[in-house]
Amino acid sequence: MTTLTFELPDGSTESVTVTTLLNAGYAGRDQAEVASHIAELAELGVSAPTTIPAMYPISPYLAQQTSEVHVQHGHTSGEAEWALVITGPTRDDVLLTVACDHTDRDLEVHSVAWSKNASPDVLGTGAWRLAEVADRLDDITLRARVGDDETLIQDGTLGDLLSPDHWLDVLTERGLFRAGTVLMSGTVSMVPGVDQFASAWKVELRDPATDRTLTCAYRTVAMPSPIG
Repeated sequence: MTTLTFELPDGSTESVTVTTLLNAGYAGRDQAEVASHIAELAELGVSAPTTIPAMYPISPYLAQQTSEVHVQHGHTSGEAEWALVITGPTRDDVLLTVACDHTDRDLEVHSVAWSKNASPDVLGTGAWRLAEVADRLDDITLRARVGDDETLIQDGTLGDLLSPDHWLDVLTERGLFRAGTVLMSGTVSMVPGVDQFASAWKVELRDPATDRTLTCAYRTVAMPSPIG
């Protein structure tokens, strides 16, 4: 199993062994934003979902804090997200961190759930206690940049997505609110015209009230060609 360790603003650390990993999808509060994301995916050949919002179970070992993502081809890309990390039995035991859901776009045409199990969910190494930022969550910005020149490809706020409380309620209803559960938020639309199939991704959460930023960044690494 994967064990993740996060540094908090006070300098302390918390570690959690991931037992359940879930990816939310089509999780915008604004239905126009959701429709925009569905249209983006339709251009890649991905069928529209049957239920909105969606939630996909992911192999727990795919929750990683890494600077490299190994890919089989050049048609993969990330998605800027936040993640909830549950470390104990109460809602005071929930961390908020930055994350990037790296997805195999070729496989996504056949199954969104399959595609999300083909690459890791990359999480940052810093986190905030959810309870400590709960009063200003909607103002926290979520941005992604790609390539060596860090071109802006996604730009939104947590107010654009369904709230952490929404997903904590879902986890509670399903018996999944427990230490070791990690939930990814879903994403916001990409800036039109920016090449998402870049070799580098960088995602940040910024709290304008404190000017603190959480960041995760990685490069893709091409695997050797298969034999057979």
